[in-house]
Amino acid sequence: MKLTRLKVCQEADQRLRYLKAVTGLRPNVLCRLGFCLSLNEPQIPTPDDYPQDSDRELNRYTLTGEWDDYYIALLRERCAYDGLNLDTDLEDYFRAHINRGVLLLFQRVKNLSDINRIVQENIRGVTTTKE
Repeated sequence: MKLTRLKVCQEADQRLRYLKAVTGLRPNVLCRLGFCLSLNEPQIPTPDDYPQDSDRELNRYTLTGEWDDYYIALLRERCAYDGLNLDTDLEDYFRAHINRGVLLLFQRVKNLSDINRIVQENIRGVTTTKE
């Protein structure tokens, strides 16, 4: 995937500002959490629902950090599961999952303790699935 910079939609940008204010977490951390939430949703996100109409532009490496290969592997697996073209669709769906994930996070988080609750719920879900 050649994507190095990612623009989010205006709504996601506004939600990131709010989430940063109530949690103290940086936008890249919030986007990482949101991305994982979005991957867990059964519906395929629609890239056209998230126009690149905000001024917020994220550097991919800042967003994914040293775990870039893992995030891209998760994205590739999800796109393959959804029957998408891995050669042409990765960038659009990466952006779609980031945007949708931020919006999902906004719906579930009103303070920092909500982040802990979401993480714990998902850890229990993974543990339950493995048993």
